Amino acid sequence: MTSPRYRFGIFEFDACTRELRRDGKIIRLQSQPAQVLSCLLDHAGDTVSRDDLRAAVWGAETFVDFDRGLNFCVAHLRSALDDDTVSPRFIRTFSRRGYQFIAPVQRLDTSSSESPGTAPQPNPTAVNLANPTQPTRRFSATTLALACAATAILILSLGSAYILAARRASKRHPTIAIVRFDNETLDPRLAAFSDALTDGLVEQLTTRSLGRYEVIGNAQVLRLPRDQRDLAAIASSLHAKYVVLGQIQSAGAQTRILAHLIRLPEQTHLWVDRIDRSVADPLAVESEVTQKIAADFSQRVVADSTGAPLPEFPNH
Repeated sequence: MTSPRYRFGIFEFDACTRELRRDGKIIRLQSQPAQVLSCLLDHAGDTVSRDDLRAAVWGAETFVDFDRGLNFCVAHLRSALDDDTVSPRFIRTFSRRGYQFIAPVQRLDTSSSESPGTAPQPNPTAVNLANPTQPTRRFSATTLALACAATAILILSLGSAYILAARRASKRHPTIAIVRFDNETLDPRLAAFSDALTDGLVEQLTTRSLGRYEVIGNAQVLRLPRDQRDLAAIASSLHAKYVVLGQIQSAGAQTRILAHLIRLPEQTHLWVDRIDRSVADPLAVESEVTQKIAADFSQRVVADSTGAPLPEFPNH
């Protein structure tokens, strides 16, 4: 039995356990981004189409938010690999076509059987040919008891260390859930703009996370209509500590964008961004707005989750 592992640069990825390591340290990946990475590594150097990734990760099931889901997965991977969309070192994007893993990849197949050159291990109870009636070596009961006690202590120590590390890791990695922005205008053309804001904010926050928090933006519970939205369900089902709610409103000749950062489960507002812009150039506005919101929210999530004082509200 073999388990494919891949090494590229300072990273190593195990396709069986879906663990990504950087210099030996585990980098947390969600399930779907890990599956996307596995598929890209398995076809390193080749362009993997979006349809192929859909079949490999989501299968034949209907997935209405596939495009957003895949965009989120790639953004999550770029954040984990510290990659750049403009000058990529690992993942190259071919617009509307697919992705290519461009870094050199070494495949490491580990086998459960011993290698042919492995020397046989000595048998502690083998017969001594010089004196056939005596074994070459016997362990005393005291030695065996001491060895068992040492092993038990080691297991307990490792278990305690693992539990402590897991608790610390959970405290260091709060989750932010991004709810789909609500289009509260009467203009149906702004529905696409509100969706683009949602996806852009997911990407920006993921890029800024640097392992300090996790971002979820493609879960079905986050795409429900406003009248069906349940923040308590979001907190419990996604284990989210923070949620971002967004609104698109009419403001005279301009469009108003509101973004709320809320701490769960008590639903306490930590910050609100309000930005009024003309959306004559939606792409430029989307980039500007998502960068500002991500910058404001990222520093407040990090501060709040670590117990540091929150930045002061600016004076207007």
